[in-house]
Amino acid sequence: MRSLSRKRFVAVFLACMTVGGVHGQVKTLTILHTNDMHASFMPHESYRVKGTPRPLVGGFAELKFIADSIRASKPATLMLDAGDVMTGNPITERVYGGAQGGALFAMMDSIGYDVWCPGNHDFDVSQDNLRALVRIATFPTVCANLVDTVGRYPVGNVPYVILERGGLRLGIIGLISQELYDLVNQNNLMGLRVLSPVETAQKFIDELKPKTDIVIALTHQGVDEDSQLAAGVHGLAIIVGGHTHTRLRHPKLVDGVLIVQAGSNAEDLGELDIAVEAGRITQYDGNLIPLWTREKRPPSSVSVLADSMQREIDREFDQVICMLKGNWMRSETQSAIGTFLADAQREAAGAEVGFMNNGGIRRDVLAGPLTKKALFEVLPFRNILATFQLTGKQLRNIMVYDVAKKPGIQIAGMSGRWRRRPDGSVEFTSIEVGGKPLDEGRSYACAASDFFVGEGKKYLGEEIRIPVYLKATVFEAVEKIVRVRKEIVPRVSDLIERVP
Repeated sequence: MRSLSRKRFVAVFLACMTVGGVHGQVKTLTILHTNDMHASFMPHESYRVKGTPRPLVGGFAELKFIADSIRASKPATLMLDAGDVMTGNPITERVYGGAQGGALFAMMDSIGYDVWCPGNHDFDVSQDNLRALVRIATFPTVCANLVDTVGRYPVGNVPYVILERGGLRLGIIGLISQELYDLVNQNNLMGLRVLSPVETAQKFIDELKPKTDIVIALTHQGVDEDSQLAAGVHGLAIIVGGHTHTRLRHPKLVDGVLIVQAGSNAEDLGELDIAVEAGRITQYDGNLIPLWTREKRPPSSVSVLADSMQREIDREFDQVICMLKGNWMRSETQSAIGTFLADAQREAAGAEVGFMNNGGIRRDVLAGPLTKKALFEVLPFRNILATFQLTGKQLRNIMVYDVAKKPGIQIAGMSGRWRRRPDGSVEFTSIEVGGKPLDEGRSYACAASDFFVGEGKKYLGEEIRIPVYLKATVFEAVEKIVRVRKEIVPRVSDLIERVP
């Protein structure tokens, strides 16, 4: 294998098309690919561009236009998606075709996707909803290492498909992250098992090799894991990946395997051109095509449905629910937005201490009118608010764990002062809950999302026992608090401070 310049590759690519047509020796293929679109079906500001005004990028209408343009000039084209279609926009709350977020898959049908592999966020609503989404899609769902307790494929997935393009037989295997249980509300994963990606891939590569010209892995596990997969198997040609939102401007080559990934939020379309001879990729070229929004595009089935869904969302979500008197900016340490979200959960649940994981805060918000849509984009997950009891001793241990391990959480209702002992360990000199000294002998009511509860050991260093799940989602609970406040002055409170 060797990489070619774009200009040189195009010449070789066209020459290969001619040779393949006459002699049947060299065949060419174009793979178009996306990943982690997160319901970004409409154009949005490009945050990669510094300064204002920022240009608009993305959206399914532009994606379809560019994909159709490429297919018109390169008939042997395959279009793949590597998961996380869901979560990030209120369209995932709207029922279409019998599924929440179903309009996304109806639009993907119109765009012309051939195959997809689910990602962790495609489970965010429920297993049943994912099954309904799979039924809407006319293109197959591949995921070889996602099975139920008796080894069946549980959400309408199949381990692989074999497709033919341009005279090439293509085996496409799906793989999902083995860390799925650390990424999704565990209530949504009941009865599911995730098998080893490397072992599963090799099993099906061996099955596919005699039947195909090349084998492709369509994965949702991240670039590092894709690199380990490439190094851990034999007989694989290409990995089309997702999960880490990595913008690989050009393919990454690991042990002879091409790895591609196209960022996130439908801002880029990945394009990989290959020439294949005798079951080997002899030339390749890959790049990302930025999907800058152009207003003068002809209407299409995608744009008509997208505009219709956006009008419905605007009617409900464009309403201003509060005035934000300062910026809400995320941080790995205690932040104003994190403080507010943890405190709102505490207040909504009638608890004394509230917790929020940093990874659950999905965007910053600038000062000004706060819309329901902006708040939803901060909290797009369908996590349920939960309460649980922790002893004062457990709370002290949690404070020590937070300082020592930095698990990435926000805490409201509890503050403390700590110092480093000569041996390097952490000692709290004082801890207060609700402004009163911590009583290690009593129990305290705490609140967090059901996802947080399921990951209690990771975030708190403590297993959370016997949680009580409330009827409201975290977003619904926080929205009520925001509406009551009417005006929010961002502040960082409940500090965990180091003292000499």
